[in-house]
This record gives sequence, structure tokens and C-alpha cells, in this order.
Amino acid sequence: MAGTPRIPKAEITGVYGALVKRFSRKMFGEVPEAVGVMWHNLPVLKTSMGLSRKAAKWKECDENLKSYAHMAVASLVGCSFCLDLGYFQAHNEGLDETKAREVPRWRESHVFTPLERDVMEYAEAMSRTPPTVTDELSARLLEQLGAPAMVELTAFAAMTNQMARANVAFGIEAQGFASSCGLQPLAQPSDIGSQA
Repeated sequence: MAGTPRIPKAEITGVYGALVKRFSRKMFGEVPEAVGVMWHNLPVLKTSMGLSRKAAKWKECDENLKSYAHMAVASLVGCSFCLDLGYFQAHNEGLDETKAREVPRWRESHVFTPLERDVMEYAEAMSRTPPTVTDELSARLLEQLGAPAMVELTAFAAMTNQMARANVAFGIEAQGFASSCGLQPLAQPSDIGSQA
């Protein structure tokens, strides 16, 4: 469950605050801690929320693939909040929960197709410093997905990096969204230290 964020949560007030709280409770059952932290700077919060809403309308890339990319980035970066929320969203959006649950140990798991493995490898390669994306991996994905989906996947993984890294820096941790739905915990890699 969540610890204490490094930046204390602000009180969410006003008409806009009431709307944000109502929307958050409708979507997640509660207001994510990140909203309270980011409430200190409304332009940043609004831009982040706006980008998320716009990205939800992107439809060139398969939703399961984007979910796996999101969770692979979150796992590599160490964002427990993103994994918790990603698993919760996979459940609520009717995505493949069995596979979503296995993303943190995708290299060891036998449930993924070669394309899904390439997507997670690509998302992780984008997330490393410096990035380790290869021409071969990009060419395989481009051939399988096509240019529009490849652009979307890349932008989605980049956006996930921004949000995951901000959450880790803020000290935002899992809030139990997945467990509130009765979902089992995510699988963990057998050798967590060798992933990063």
C-alpha cells in the first residue's frame, strides 16, 4: 500500500477540484495520491491529465500491446503505482489479465507471443539510459505493426516513462487499486536486480 509522498498532498478544492475528485472516484474508486501531489501546480496537472485523455483516444496500436508496454516500463523504472493502476485498468478494460499479471517477469514467462515480447523489449530499451533500441528490433516491430502503430507505441512508452519517473521521484506508491478488484498480486521476476 501507499507510503508517504515526498511532496505532501495539497487539499483539492474549488469547482475544478470537485470535478477532479468526482471523476477520479468514478474511474478508480478513490482519488489517486498523485492528483493531490500535482494539485500544487494546476497547469502541470491539467497538462498531464489532458495528455492522458488524448492518448486514450489513440487507436492505431492494439490496447493489449500498449498495456504490456506500459507495465514493462513501469516495472523497469520501479513505479509500483503505475503497475497497480495498469493492472486495475487492464481488468476494467477487459484486457488479458493473465498476461498483464506476468509483465514484470515477461522474460521468464511462457504466456507471451513473439510480438508481445518484442513490444516489451522495445518499451524497456526506450526506457534505459542511454536507450538501447536496435535497428533489428525496430525493423521487426515496424514490419509486424506498421508505421502508424509503431509511432503510437513509441509515443505511449515515452509518455509512460515521463509519468512513471515522476511518480517514483514524488514517492507515489501503489494504492491497492488492483486488490480492490480482488485481483491477485503481479508476478515478480525471480532475479529482480538483473532487469535494470
